[in-house]
Amino acid sequence: MITKRIIPCLDVRDGRVVKGTNFEGLKDVDDPVALAEYYSGSGADELVFYDITASHEGRKLFTDILTSTASKIFIPLTVGGGINTVDDFERVLNCGADKVSVNSGAIRNPGLIPAAAAKYGSQCVVLSVDVKRVDGQFRVFQNGGRIDTGLDALEWIRSGVEHGAGEVVLNSIDTDGVKEGFDLEMLEAVNRIVRVPVIASGGAGSAEDFVELFKTIPGISAGLAASIFHYGEVSIKDLKQRLNEEGIAVRL
Repeated sequence: MITKRIIPCLDVRDGRVVKGTNFEGLKDVDDPVALAEYYSGSGADELVFYDITASHEGRKLFTDILTSTASKIFIPLTVGGGINTVDDFERVLNCGADKVSVNSGAIRNPGLIPAAAAKYGSQCVVLSVDVKRVDGQFRVFQNGGRIDTGLDALEWIRSGVEHGAGEVVLNSIDTDGVKEGFDLEMLEAVNRIVRVPVIASGGAGSAEDFVELFKTIPGISAGLAASIFHYGEVSIKDLKQRLNEEGIAVRL
């Protein structure tokens, strides 16, 4: 049985980990290098590192912090933020990333995903999608949730996978930081249309939310969260023990 992955997320701004609600009201949390090292030693299966203002500010990702972070951990690292070209993939991979997450850059340049997949393999290309309901439609947003692209999220994700994305991170803006559970309706819709791993992001507030996620949508590959881990509300060790008790396969 394939084990479910538990993935902490580091949203980094100006060299610090921050967290907000619905992508707004960001508050300082901790040093990314120290936090990454802590999670690596606490049972996390992978780690996601987002430079959350790189695209909005039109700059490249902070590679010095990334290099320091990668040097301290012993689990797979996915990195995103300001990824606009295949050269950006190479730069980030050379800093120690295992996978590269594309979001706004792929919207601006639809050829980015197939070009990166051809050079590095689909397993290296993660399509991260920020989605919000607009007039009953799942709509893609870009630049950290600031801009409504008008794109239908399901069609965009289907296209991204067909063109080489080997994994999808679905970030629900509606549930981000709310801590009332994952967006199961949105996740089910996405999981139904792709045959690559789907990572649920946005809304986790308790261990029970992860239990509900994996039991309701058995095909979901992983659960990603930030604040409940950052603030010590749920430990990864206790979460995995709870999932194991529920018969959900995890790496203990």
